[in-house]
Amino acid sequence: MNVTELLEGKPECSCGKAHVCPIDSVIIGKNACDGLTELCREYANILLVADTNTYACGGEKVKRIIGDKIADILVFNTVGVLVPDEKALSAIEARITPKTDLIIGIGSGVINDLCKHVSFNAGLRYYIVATAPSMDGYASKGAALILDGMKVTTNADVPKAIIGDVDILKDAPFEMIQAGYGDIIGKYSCLNDWKLSNLVNGEYICNEVLEATYEEVEKTVRLADGLVKREENAIVALMEALVAVGILMAYVGNSRPASGSEHHFSHYFEIVGIVKGEEYLPHGIDVCYSAIETAKIREKLIAIDDISDYRYSFDKDAYESSIRRVYGKLADEVLTLQNILGWYSHDRISVYREKWQDIRKLLSDCPSSEQMRALTEKVGLSYDSFTDFYGKEKIADAYLYAKDLKDRYTVLWLYYDLFANK
Repeated sequence: MNVTELLEGKPECSCGKAHVCPIDSVIIGKNACDGLTELCREYANILLVADTNTYACGGEKVKRIIGDKIADILVFNTVGVLVPDEKALSAIEARITPKTDLIIGIGSGVINDLCKHVSFNAGLRYYIVATAPSMDGYASKGAALILDGMKVTTNADVPKAIIGDVDILKDAPFEMIQAGYGDIIGKYSCLNDWKLSNLVNGEYICNEVLEATYEEVEKTVRLADGLVKREENAIVALMEALVAVGILMAYVGNSRPASGSEHHFSHYFEIVGIVKGEEYLPHGIDVCYSAIETAKIREKLIAIDDISDYRYSFDKDAYESSIRRVYGKLADEVLTLQNILGWYSHDRISVYREKWQDIRKLLSDCPSSEQMRALTEKVGLSYDSFTDFYGKEKIADAYLYAKDLKDRYTVLWLYYDLFANK
């Protein structure tokens, strides 16, 4: 299904749910920003939000097209990474007046998440002018933020319009194009996690959404050479895939079709980086590399023929000590989340025993770590640079504790249940 078809929704689906998409307009291609003339016709007090870099990419172009309908412009003067935290949210909220009738974000991940959150809470419509084909969150409902130091996804609404002007997108830093490619390639991992949770826990799954997401992944794999050359048709196709996946998330009401163990790794690297003042890679690039690691985890599990002698045990004191070592000042919040979920008190081994051969077969359906590594290298990403960047200890901790940041069952729980106390 293409983006236009996805915008129409699916009122009757084989999963039994009606899927709707509340986005009004998606314009991706040459001179896409020109569409703002019509999209902004009924608005008179627009707030533009960007950062220094994204405004330089598209700010003047948007300003020229919209003209005097712009009431205010907020440009975050960023040095390094703009963190989507309480301070950034407050800066946007302070610019909203009783007359503000539309927010337009100019940017990618962070700007989009900030504006989604603020516009939702303020009851305002919101558009995003994308400056890079870097992630799949443009069309998703949630807003990924750092609140109280923790990576959380807050309830929000989708933008009513998404603008992807290829003249802006193709000039994005190449690592952001790599990130967009990586975010899509990582779906091999998360879709396998979704099927695994369906098998182990009976979690709801929509096979039509699942297959539509796979379709976008397969399309993206074929784009690698064109992306390296910054070919316009490849850039447009990548942006369309990223938006399509976001719409598919909106279909099911959460990020399950697009986020699993590989995203938990990425969130772990980001949070630990923020807590400890250490560098971390762009989200999509982390996702791409992390999908290699989760493939390795699947291979370790597939290699186990028989789990009849496995027993689950949990040393709470040792676990809490490890969480405090890994997450530092955020440890209490991580522990609180897991105490609420209560997943450490569940012995899932009996379920695994009953379904082990089916589990192994399902895990085998995911690309191998070597296949994922080859896909990564197609866009110039070196796996060795990833392992050198984070080091063996940090990556080893991710295997056991990245899962603790989220309330989602993935292969990381299966790995922990079988290996942590073996």
